[in-house]
Amino acid sequence: MTTHIIHFTGPINSTTCGQLIDTCSKALAQDASEILLTIATMGGECSYGFTMYNFLMALPIPLHTHNLGTVESMGNILFLAGQRRTAGRHSKFLFHPFHWNLHGSVDHSRMSEYSMTLDYDLQAYARIVAERTEGAGEALDIPKYLIAAPRILDPEQALVSGMIDTVEDLRIRPGSVAWCIHN
Repeated sequence: MTTHIIHFTGPINSTTCGQLIDTCSKALAQDASEILLTIATMGGECSYGFTMYNFLMALPIPLHTHNLGTVESMGNILFLAGQRRTAGRHSKFLFHPFHWNLHGSVDHSRMSEYSMTLDYDLQAYARIVAERTEGAGEALDIPKYLIAAPRILDPEQALVSGMIDTVEDLRIRPGSVAWCIHN
């Protein structure tokens, strides 16, 4: 049994999405028995975050996600793909409103499309968090955090809300295969 550790320490974008898919595929080709995905990210683009989540959920081997220090914004969705989820004692999770950078002029039709996409992404984000934290002692009010009132969870709050299974510092087992994704 070989654990493959993937250290994800960058933004969520097209490059890191492709790198994550490629790295997991290589780990599977090398007969990985488990993937430990350590995450330190300030988040990034919704479309790639949802893509990464869906890909990770389809893995045929166990996935353990670990918060290395900070998991923010779309990083929470990436993190929630883990069947086992842990966080270091000095880590945090941040939920905050979505934002986009618009370049150039925008007509009414395009603005309407952007608004619909923001609404859809907010609903998908909230649905994933609700599904993955179902039965927790404290339900997270994701729509509130994503629209107007950001929230930081420390490890104890993450435990009560179902974001993590336990608070533990990272332990890398001898014989593990390590990969790194950053941008």
